[in-house]
Amino acid sequence: MPQSLDYLRETASQTAGPYVHIGLAPGAAGFQIFRRELGWDIAGPNAPGERIRVEGIVIDGTGSPVKDVLIEVWQADANGVHAHPEDQRRDQIADGFRGWGRVITDFETGLWGFDTVKPGPVAGRNGSRQAPHISLWIVARGINIGLHTRLYFDDEADANAADPVLNMIEHVNRRQTLVAARSVRDGKPVYRFDIRLQGDNETVFFDL
Repeated sequence: MPQSLDYLRETASQTAGPYVHIGLAPGAAGFQIFRRELGWDIAGPNAPGERIRVEGIVIDGTGSPVKDVLIEVWQADANGVHAHPEDQRRDQIADGFRGWGRVITDFETGLWGFDTVKPGPVAGRNGSRQAPHISLWIVARGINIGLHTRLYFDDEADANAADPVLNMIEHVNRRQTLVAARSVRDGKPVYRFDIRLQGDNETVFFDL
């Protein structure tokens, strides 16, 4: 008979610690461990679509930038296809498109950013359509459990208004914390997305 496990207690959690970059993004931390750094090339050079830059800062409850954050990125390609075995259209994925990346904040300024292609709308549940978006997972010292959020695009107002995930957020004003603002720099679209961990205009995070 198997022994009862009722006596076992839940393992204690802790924050990512000061060495998260060495383990997950060593090149950015100054350690040349890998021949090719993992996670920096999200779209690849051949993927069609609008080339964009996404950037921002992570802000703590006092309004200060957090300078030791690691962010993982997932997205579909410009046709709304994910590079994932469960995507039924995976065989149509753009050449070289990974759809996953890993970036860290600048240790001096707290700014993070990455270059990619703007994703297309993707299929949701029960035949619905999700607006173009990028999924983000955030870890840092002081965060016990990684935070999941989404980045939507402010020039996709109609798609955003119909997005089933955004519409699950009861307070309409809170939805705006997930929308990145578009500008143009040196002829290239740049979307600004600041992530607020606490306080006024705290970013919406999802329990996945």
